[in-house]
Amino acid sequence: MEGYLPALLAQAHDRIASEFHAVAAEHGVGPSEWRVLATLASGEATGISRLAQIIVMKQPTVTRLLDRMQAAGHVQRVPHDGDRRITLVSITERGQQLTDKLVPLALEHEARVLAPFGAEGADALKLSLRQLIGV
Repeated sequence: MEGYLPALLAQAHDRIASEFHAVAAEHGVGPSEWRVLATLASGEATGISRLAQIIVMKQPTVTRLLDRMQAAGHVQRVPHDGDRRITLVSITERGQQLTDKLVPLALEHEARVLAPFGAEGADALKLSLRQLIGV
């Protein structure tokens, strides 16, 4: 099943992600940490359940990851204003400084990956992927 969509997506993800993960590793950031930092880079606090969905990890794994990232000073847990059962996660100043170094490198990497498609092709690819995942 050479053209099987899940296999093609997995291969594309592996190739593209591993290239950037090597860059992030030079800054002491692992793949999972990068996904969390990139998700929180906007500064908006996010619930742990939602964060787990976005970074495609099981919630208990995300909780352990956040423990390590909090100990490193990159994220902090904050209470939800309206629901005490919900814990939000936000990026710290230290985490934001690290992210500010990595985001331009991630965007350069993305531009290199998408260059063969041209601007219209890259936009179409992203639109297709967004439609596929329903966002």
